[in-house]
Amino acid sequence: MAPAEPVPPVLDLDGVSVTVPRRPEPILRDVTLRLDRGEHLLVVGASGSGKSTLLQAITGVVPHSVLAELTGAVRVNGRPTVESTVVELSGHVGTLAQDPSSGICLPDVEQELALPLENHAVPAEQISGRIDDALASVGAGGLRSRRTDQLSGGEGQRVALAAALITGPELLLLDEPTSMLDPAGVTAVREAIDAAAAAYGPAVVLVEHRLDDYAGEAGVAGLPGRVIVLGDRGDVVAAGATAEVLTAHAARLHAAGCWLPLEAELRAVTGLAGGLAAPPVREALRGLSTPDGAPHEVRPAARSGGGQTVLAVEGLAVSRDAPDRGSRRARRRGVPVERGTQYLLQDVSFRLRTGEVTALLGSNGAGKTSLLLTLAGLVAPAGGTVTGARPGMVFQNPEHQFLAHRVRDEVGHGPADAPPGYVDGLLGRHRLSHLADQSPYRLSGGEKRRLSVAAMLAHERPVLLADEPTFGLDRRDALATTAALRSAAERRSVLFSTHDLRTVAAAADRVLVIADHTLIADGPALQVLRDRSVLGRAGLRLPPLLEWLLAEFDGDEQVRRVLHRLDTAVPAEAAPAGSAARTAGTAGAGAPDATATVSTTGDRS
Repeated sequence: MAPAEPVPPVLDLDGVSVTVPRRPEPILRDVTLRLDRGEHLLVVGASGSGKSTLLQAITGVVPHSVLAELTGAVRVNGRPTVESTVVELSGHVGTLAQDPSSGICLPDVEQELALPLENHAVPAEQISGRIDDALASVGAGGLRSRRTDQLSGGEGQRVALAAALITGPELLLLDEPTSMLDPAGVTAVREAIDAAAAAYGPAVVLVEHRLDDYAGEAGVAGLPGRVIVLGDRGDVVAAGATAEVLTAHAARLHAAGCWLPLEAELRAVTGLAGGLAAPPVREALRGLSTPDGAPHEVRPAARSGGGQTVLAVEGLAVSRDAPDRGSRRARRRGVPVERGTQYLLQDVSFRLRTGEVTALLGSNGAGKTSLLLTLAGLVAPAGGTVTGARPGMVFQNPEHQFLAHRVRDEVGHGPADAPPGYVDGLLGRHRLSHLADQSPYRLSGGEKRRLSVAAMLAHERPVLLADEPTFGLDRRDALATTAALRSAAERRSVLFSTHDLRTVAAAADRVLVIADHTLIADGPALQVLRDRSVLGRAGLRLPPLLEWLLAEFDGDEQVRRVLHRLDTAVPAEAAPAGSAARTAGTAGAGAPDATATVSTTGDRS
């Protein structure tokens, strides 16, 4: 009896590099890995390190659809991707892209999920039940009858994930599957991925920035068992068991700008093991709450009251059935709508004032994006009024606002009489100088996000609206972006939506919360975040660190001081020999200086 043929790995990469036009150095460099059926791999790295390019090489998009040079070999189920069409590979690979809307092509959710089943010749009588199962697995059972162009960003992400799972692929590629989701959605997606893995046994490659959110209460144990870390040059700088790599390289990853699970972050900053549950770690955090008398103290206290009113919203109603934009009066003052109109929001009133950074919170589908589009004059109000100068807006999808063919021209499109060096300064502050001659559409997801923020900050609008401005960004760029928004608020009003409550606590002066089709809270940021009834009604969940800080400290400035010093800390292993970890100004626009010291107690481990 002849011996059985060896089963090839589901995924096999051998010395893979990718180079794109106008960039002399590879954006992915000499990557080698092997993944067998049922294995799960986490890919970690700062924005622009090549994570999404790696996934594109696996799917065959590089080099079949994207103009790029691929060297080395990529094999899926033993077959080289360069010898397989993207259509052929789709029979083995399920993908959730960083921008889920890029993968949604049909007008209705039901049709979107039926299409891959029909392409795989699934019997017609099975299709309806499998659609229901796939939607239920991602917590989106109520979306089956919805139009895809009426989904919020988070709802679209769930539908796209359901479409990727529905055929039971042998290899599942996930490019930041939780980036646009609220806490309940993150939990649902993680459980859906776990359920799919248990049911079908695919190999899984996960690219994720929000490691703490994705891991959940399990911490590092809630992440895939293997990890590779990509450096700024696109090469593998660490690989192995996830718990071991995150422990051994916590300080290096933190310094490189990566988000880490809370336990690894606290270890990187304090040099102490055990996470938030360890008494020495808690004592170190308490030490961060006290003023140190440094000439440049941590971020100033939250502004109170703000300045001049620049945008007034009175009795605003927002609807998916709102009429076309029409005249300026229709856009800003509301127009009659037909009876039976389904309102996303009603009776919303607030004012935006110069000098304030305001966070807009709510669960997926609550209407945050629709509200921002209405304030920007891009959607007509279904009732009520919006008065004031027309705001500028950073879109949730950066590509929706790109106008130019080069990064430099995109940033320079807004300012009419910019002084010499103005555009170069913005490019430098947002780490885009080396990409100045690139097409905006050729950038990574994080680079596109940085560009969209930089381009809108070039405009001198009295109000700046930003829809999820930090999603898809690594720690370094998320902190730089929030610092840039705070700096911009010195001369204008800033309103941004987010699911990241830690960022809200650290950077926002004020919070608006929408739930149950209306505005349910409007007040100082930490005061609102302490209100359990508001959080419960809106489906918001405090991350463990913030929950502990709000319970531990009565003073808002103590909470903000700890968060600021954690955000700007030089990791313990990177600090000078014989000293505790210290804080330093965050790289990026508007980052404050700080020279406070992280006080640690107990033995280092």
